[in-house]
Amino acid sequence: MSEEFYTVDQAAERLTLHPKTVLRLIREGRLKGTKIGKSYRILRSNLDTFAGAGRAPQQPITARVSCVVDVPDVSPELSRRLTVTIQAMLLSQEHSPDRVQFNSVYDAELRHLKLIMIGSASDTSELLRSLDRQLEAVR
Repeated sequence: MSEEFYTVDQAAERLTLHPKTVLRLIREGRLKGTKIGKSYRILRSNLDTFAGAGRAPQQPITARVSCVVDVPDVSPELSRRLTVTIQAMLLSQEHSPDRVQFNSVYDAELRHLKLIMIGSASDTSELLRSLDRQLEAVR
């Protein structure tokens, strides 16, 4: 079965444009058309592509959260334990583009821990709740 062709007038009607506009779009290369004799023919697939009918639906926008958690007066042992626990939780997550990114920085002189998390709101809040529970257990 061969694909359907449209004349410039038929394409203009389908796109609700003036035929001269369709000709200009073809000449500019924005709409693919084939010249047959003195007139153009447009494949249905090219018309659909131009009109956006063949586009895949866009993925919903997902917000990402960036947060820094400051934990003062932390021993080096507790710092390592908190960091390793969060890393272990993240390793258990499914590998996906929305994976939480995590980093920790410990200042031994000030005994200060900073935890940096970047991820979806739900995943990040889950990690923060877990961190809160861990901190309550040691304090």
